[in-house]
Amino acid sequence: MDIEIAPGKRARQAYSFDDIAIVPSRRTRDPEMVSTAWQIDAYKFDLPMLAAPMDSVVSPETAIAIGKLGGLGVLNLEGLWTRYDDPRIPLGEIASMPDKHATRRMQEIYNAPIRPELIKERIKTIRDAGVTVAASLSPARTADLHKAVIDAGVDIFVIRGTTVSAEHVGEENESLNLKKFIYELDVPVIVGGVATATGALHLMRAGAAGVLVGFGGGAAHTTRKVLGIEVPMASAVAEVASARREYLDESGGRYVHVIADGSVGRSGDIAKAIAMGADAVMMGSPLAKAVEAPGLGWHWGSEAHHQELPRGERVNVGTVGSLEEILLGPSHASDGSMNLFGALRRAMATCGYADVKEFQRVEVLIHGS
Repeated sequence: MDIEIAPGKRARQAYSFDDIAIVPSRRTRDPEMVSTAWQIDAYKFDLPMLAAPMDSVVSPETAIAIGKLGGLGVLNLEGLWTRYDDPRIPLGEIASMPDKHATRRMQEIYNAPIRPELIKERIKTIRDAGVTVAASLSPARTADLHKAVIDAGVDIFVIRGTTVSAEHVGEENESLNLKKFIYELDVPVIVGGVATATGALHLMRAGAAGVLVGFGGGAAHTTRKVLGIEVPMASAVAEVASARREYLDESGGRYVHVIADGSVGRSGDIAKAIAMGADAVMMGSPLAKAVEAPGLGWHWGSEAHHQELPRGERVNVGTVGSLEEILLGPSHASDGSMNLFGALRRAMATCGYADVKEFQRVEVLIHGS
């Protein structure tokens, strides 16, 4: 519904995950009868989740651990793992520095050059463990570094930015034409973020296998304050899911996966994201709380050390348990921060749905102001 802010300026009402609730149906089923499995292209996963490409969350070791637990860890190829032989040294410094110096010092640490030989080495480490290899670049770096990534043997390629369009134009670097770029690759490409049907359709028509939905809503982001940009996630996911239905008809049956990326910090957020039409979620802060997380109890994204306009921050999230406990339980917390996918399975069972695709049809209510 459009709302008139003033003559000539109208706005739409939008809803966050906190503004909606899932309605149980007339039947239930045992949680053991529920599947949370997810598949993109030829790659199958027990959990509908991707670990966000953030240095505080995904290292080669945690990517392997997440893969063995049924998820997909996405390594940030512009992070410390491709800039330093031993990233534990800068990781330790970031975790111990005082707040007043954090942004400037992180900018200095991340100013070290990206080394293609380290891209190859980190990807090989994950591949040798026998799990699916996923890695991420920003749109600005993709044209320069994608060949090194593909040559290293990545299975799924992720292009992730605050906002991503089908054609990224720059004055100095080569423009990134996603349609041409994706056509030339032999691996599925996941692209985002977007938050509107129009933006999502452009990426789908460019050949994206999956679309990341969201920007500005992450725990370590200040995009809303710095740029004024944010779309509440329940509305964003639902709108992109509607674009997916339109594109399914337009393309004669090509299915593009919708992945909620932002404001997914608790188990209930996962359930609500899927209820609004997501096939999977991309998570950061919950996994940064793991004992194994490379951030040592701290969480930050690439926006926090942007060389010209930082729009993120280093957040102390603490440590609550192992990766296995956070993802699969058992939980010793009642706040929805552990056993995330055991909780999803129980939510689906409570509403009587057997799999993720069915659960996208669950009824929801709006209860926000």
